[in-house]
Amino acid sequence: MVKAIREFRVYIHNNQGFIQNYGERYRCGERISTGFVESAVNQIIAKRMEKKQQMRWTPKGAHLLLQVRTKVLNAEWKETIEEWYPRAGPVEEMPMAA
Repeated sequence: MVKAIREFRVYIHNNQGFIQNYGERYRCGERISTGFVESAVNQIIAKRMEKKQQMRWTPKGAHLLLQVRTKVLNAEWKETIEEWYPRAGPVEEMPMAA
């Protein structure tokens, strides 16, 4: 038991910047669950990866699309594009779709 507690303590110490305080988020009215997002993503991917679908995704293509979409939603896409293509210059802001 002592070994498990030590390992847990090291885990908490190493990941303290990533661990959410769900009580605080709840009190501030913020979402504490990502189930609704995961469900939507699973439905979209399942639909696109059906064999009967005309424009079927490959597993790699679906993964890459989700990576790009995540960058856009997290507002990290500009930095990523500028990092990948430094000689192209700064990227202009694009309005976010509703």
